[in-house]
Amino acid sequence: MTDWYGPQTATFGDRLAGAREAAGLTQEALAERLGVRLETLQSWEDDAADPRANRLQMVAGMLNVSLMWLLTGEGEGLDAPPDEVAQAEEVRTTVREIRAIRSVLEELDARLGRLERRLIAGED
Repeated sequence: MTDWYGPQTATFGDRLAGAREAAGLTQEALAERLGVRLETLQSWEDDAADPRANRLQMVAGMLNVSLMWLLTGEGEGLDAPPDEVAQAEEVRTTVREIRAIRSVLEELDARLGRLERRLIAGED
């Protein structure tokens, strides 16, 4: 399993952008809620600048992730990017449907086998 937001995989900016997207916020909306300029938020997500401690705490609270997760990738946060989570659920749904169809096909195959044996037994 990929550690999408771990320290070896993601930066602070990656985690910030992922948490913002998971919260359904645009960069503009989050910047406005935080009381910072859009360019400031963009520089945080681009890892060109770091927010001050008071802003970090606000960001963590607004995005429902822990401060530690934002900084290091450890603690309460996201397991995967929002689109990956959605894709994984779609895959699970598709696999369940395939299994259901396979089960029906196996039942039909067994039924066909019984009918075929009955026909063959009737010919003798």
